[in-house]
Amino acid sequence: MPSVAVKLYSVFFKFLLKHRLQNRIQTQPDEFNPFGVTSRPEETIASPNPLFDDGVATKDIHIDPFTSLSIRIFLPESALNPPEPASKSRVTATPKRSDLNQGSNRTDSARQSLNNLPATPSRRNSYGNPTLSNLAKSEQRRNSYGCSNDIESMNLMANAGVGVYRGYSPANLTKNGRKLPVMLQFHGGGWVSGSNDSVANDIFCRRIAKLCDVVVLAVGYRLAPENRYPAAFEDGLKVLNWLGKQANLAECSKSMGGGRSTLGGITEFKKADSHRHIVDTFGASMVEPWLAAHGDPTRCVLLGVSCGANIADYVARKAVEAGKLLDPVKVVAQVLMYPFFIGNVPTHSEIRLANSYFYDKAMCILAWKLFLPEEEFSLDHPAANPLIPDRGPPVRLMPPTLTVVAEHDWMRDRAIAYSEELRKVNVDAPVLEYKDAVHEFATLDMLLKTPQAQACAEDIAIWVKKYISLRGHEFSY
Repeated sequence: MPSVAVKLYSVFFKFLLKHRLQNRIQTQPDEFNPFGVTSRPEETIASPNPLFDDGVATKDIHIDPFTSLSIRIFLPESALNPPEPASKSRVTATPKRSDLNQGSNRTDSARQSLNNLPATPSRRNSYGNPTLSNLAKSEQRRNSYGCSNDIESMNLMANAGVGVYRGYSPANLTKNGRKLPVMLQFHGGGWVSGSNDSVANDIFCRRIAKLCDVVVLAVGYRLAPENRYPAAFEDGLKVLNWLGKQANLAECSKSMGGGRSTLGGITEFKKADSHRHIVDTFGASMVEPWLAAHGDPTRCVLLGVSCGANIADYVARKAVEAGKLLDPVKVVAQVLMYPFFIGNVPTHSEIRLANSYFYDKAMCILAWKLFLPEEEFSLDHPAANPLIPDRGPPVRLMPPTLTVVAEHDWMRDRAIAYSEELRKVNVDAPVLEYKDAVHEFATLDMLLKTPQAQACAEDIAIWVKKYISLRGHEFSY
């Protein structure tokens, strides 16, 4: 059974949640934000941090000018380490000051400039790596992503071998780094609360980014009742399409951004004047540098938490329908963590655990009433019940699906039944059930630091790596 602390916190949590849901019902439509909301004032927000203080850097991006749709990118520090030959030892991304003067392939001018480095601590750029201020005589111009536009400085640093991370630029395609799989993460909150930048979601995504070794895109979809169905589902699909657009723009920038040549030990970046306006207008100004430099959209994983699992499953179905239209994006797997499924005909767990911890059935039905349009409200709505027929493409086409359920969660039986439907048509769809666990046991703020939450994240990483490994299915669950 859950601990006494969990039981007490559950009572307090349900009291606050009920109060918030009632407030949502009483809010009049004319008081809503016409652009939608992605978080609530009462939630504690974690600020983005571009430094790799705990091994993961984060940044926020608004990707839709007409709504509040945003994403938070979680970039693990492992992305900065270049692939290593088996015969060579690991080299740190940021060399020590004492190592800068070594190397036989550097020019005398580069060595002289490095010897003249000031003794004071170097400044740090927006990515947390030291910059060499005396490499450029004048102040370097920077674009909107913090990438240097000073070609002379980039040439000198390239010859000096300095591991300064500047992200992506068409004129400075970094070879120091790794392409990591991309994971789209959809937070929970019963459609009416939660956010991609909350403290709890920030901690969880950092943990997943490091364990799975992936670039996580936490989606800040619009919330109800300001934005009812299908707003949240459309936002999830919009992010997947945006990811494909990013990959195509990055490829366009690479092909039109010019080449690189070496003459007399000095590297020169050349741009074709005839293509400069195309790159600046259609490529570099819109390319997200972290994704362009380190994201591999051909290995895309969806992860949804609670109601976010409903969004992930919807996005996976739309990806199956789109097929090659999404290229180069390929959804290779999805993870459904205690999905927010329900139906008119109650399951055994829905009867036995109707008054379970944190999210009881009565409050969840109220959340569905706030999310679904009044004329469409039904517990057998396609967004709510995965077991109704004609929800989309045949389940045999669905990607491998890992389902996480908790013993004391009233929604567990329907999630297990959906997983069984996938397995009947030979989809890899295992179920991980955690004993003495409650709904959101691995993502709720109070439970994030428990051994069970850590074990769940590790189990997810083991299974996900089976489908994102470049060397085949070397991992097995």
